[in-house]
Amino acid sequence: MENLDISVQPRSRCASRRGRAARQSVDTPVIAPRSRKIPAYALLPDDVLAAIEDQADWILATIGVEFRGDQTALDLFAAAGAVVEGERVRFAPGLARRLCATAPAEFKLHARDPANTVTLGGDNIVLMPGYGSPFVSDLERGRRYSTLEDFQNFVKLAYSSPWLHHSGGTVCEPTDIPVNKRHLDMVLAHLTLSSKPFMGGVTSPSRAQDSIDMARIVFGAAFMKNNAVMQGNINANSPLIYDEAMSGALRVYAAANQCVCVSPAIFAGAMGPLPPAAVAAQTLAEGMVGIALAQLVRPGCPVVFGSFHSTMNLKSGALTFGSPEANLVTMALSQLGRRLGLPVRSGGGQITASNAADGQAMQDSTGAMWSTLLSGAHQVWHAAGWLEGGLVMSYEKFIMDLDHCGAMLTLLQGFGADAETLGREAYLETGPGQNFLSTQHTLRHYATANYQPEIREAGPYETWVEKGSPTLDQRAEPRWKQMLTAYRPPPIDPAILAALQDFVAARKSSMPDEWY
Repeated sequence: MENLDISVQPRSRCASRRGRAARQSVDTPVIAPRSRKIPAYALLPDDVLAAIEDQADWILATIGVEFRGDQTALDLFAAAGAVVEGERVRFAPGLARRLCATAPAEFKLHARDPANTVTLGGDNIVLMPGYGSPFVSDLERGRRYSTLEDFQNFVKLAYSSPWLHHSGGTVCEPTDIPVNKRHLDMVLAHLTLSSKPFMGGVTSPSRAQDSIDMARIVFGAAFMKNNAVMQGNINANSPLIYDEAMSGALRVYAAANQCVCVSPAIFAGAMGPLPPAAVAAQTLAEGMVGIALAQLVRPGCPVVFGSFHSTMNLKSGALTFGSPEANLVTMALSQLGRRLGLPVRSGGGQITASNAADGQAMQDSTGAMWSTLLSGAHQVWHAAGWLEGGLVMSYEKFIMDLDHCGAMLTLLQGFGADAETLGREAYLETGPGQNFLSTQHTLRHYATANYQPEIREAGPYETWVEKGSPTLDQRAEPRWKQMLTAYRPPPIDPAILAALQDFVAARKSSMPDEWY
């Protein structure tokens, strides 16, 4: 990165020193583990995976995918050998997969602070906060429309936590800013209040271009020509449609060599058939087509094969999250992504349909997060804060989820067996029937042996009752307030900051406010 006066946050001496990392001050965030040391779980045998891939090919050859309002995309597909009739594009079996082949299996996503740069693919793992909620909630002020202040708060919280590797994108919608201008404030917040990787605007090609132009002010155009510093979230309009806003934004990011994350959004029974196999096949079909378009725009453009899927309560029509069927699809899609040779963004995370940060919320979230991380997914969106099926970002659940993120990252490290970890000397220092609390081995390891959550423990029953019987969300409330009080922004060159602010001001003044 050129001409940047940006300090590097110190690394912890060992990223897996879990207990100490959890107790670090929010003023000096440490870097959490970024890779798994246990193998990904392989849910499906090869013959079932092949049948799902055949179904994806059948969908693309027989039904096809529509690109509405994007003649450039249609021309690119026609030139690549697809059959284009009007806005419908069909692919001979195997063609879409071949067009995806130029995408890298692994790549770096560079951060403003190089210490926060992450790698997508391989055995790496990247956790990030929730995305897209129009509401926020906290115990003090309740549920309300989110504002720019809320958005900035969540960027600060994500930056301050060692358990999130990524600043996110539209963590919550700043509804007090006009629709056509809020992307400018969000990207500005990501670039100045955090030094972790981030996502830009995608709701129109011009907003995607604004996001890239702002990143170029910080990273330099020459650096971004050959390096990814940001991501764009491209949702297929399932079933089997890409509208001009999404495909146009996709082409802008791909042309700039920035990461394109293609995420079909399929709710079983509404946007696709009910069975998990059908959801997986349709997700693969829609995802390959978006990735193929990115490669036609710029071969080698870094991409992520993503998904966002869920089941429905077929009695009421309400969305459900963390269901066993959706979790099975999560695991299957990670396998399909590995066979495609691409980094995978999981459709899971700590997601829930619960209306409060309660037992249901954490039960849904834990089930979804277990399947997400065990599946081998490389990037996990919605790892913190999600409530009400994504309608709400909760301050308290954000903190509750952070503690669980730390626990799950600890789990992914596994453990080894050597002289120190087997602790023979401790046995020699004690004897049958004696405790190990005062052995030299215990004294050496007690501070780092176990993961320690940051939400304080409830304590013995009597003490808990004396304090008013606080539930987990009530114990989480003072933690997020403490983190915001202790937050300090990462350094940035004043000239770069001024250039960013000038860019935002000029773009805002160039257009009237639009609230829809």
